[in-house]
Amino acid sequence: MENSTKNVLIVGVGGQGAILASNILSEVAMASGFDVKKNEAHGQSQRGGTVPSHVRFGRRVYSPVIGIGEADVVLAFEELEGLRFSHFLRRDGRLILNRQRIYPARVTSGIDRYPEDVASMLREDGIEVVDVDALGVADRLGNPLVVSTVLLGVLSNYLDFSARRWKGVIRKVVPEKHRKINLDAFEAGRVLLRNG
Repeated sequence: MENSTKNVLIVGVGGQGAILASNILSEVAMASGFDVKKNEAHGQSQRGGTVPSHVRFGRRVYSPVIGIGEADVVLAFEELEGLRFSHFLRRDGRLILNRQRIYPARVTSGIDRYPEDVASMLREDGIEVVDVDALGVADRLGNPLVVSTVLLGVLSNYLDFSARRWKGVIRKVVPEKHRKINLDAFEAGRVLLRNG
């Protein structure tokens, strides 16, 4: 890796596993010898609020916060969160968008409408969007809670870390009784784009 900092912004809502995903990514980067800084906000997460987690890694990182227009990748666990945080992407950045909708209170109460086609809206803004049905994959594996590990598998295709390193960290971080399904979910995410 060149002497620059990589910026990955992981966004979701409370309970989706965005914090666990950012912890795993941070561990993978540290195990690869990089300086890592991480910052997260989850004050309203238990009420279904937004959970953004900034992960920055490189030879030397001085700040844990990704500035607007600086993210190499935004990994969005939910469509509206992808739309909400897309302005953090750099001009040549990439947004990985999970095709999952979690309706906020303003939508369920009829005050606002949920956007119809978020992926198309983002593409019309010139953003490179990788949209995936990670929740569908997690459901097929038998546990919707592993959606975060499926998304890490997708993300792993865009970062220079070996699958072996990712899997080593997953084995270390995830409790033994959930280890196999998380490893399966990670592998399913890695091949998701190849399989359509």
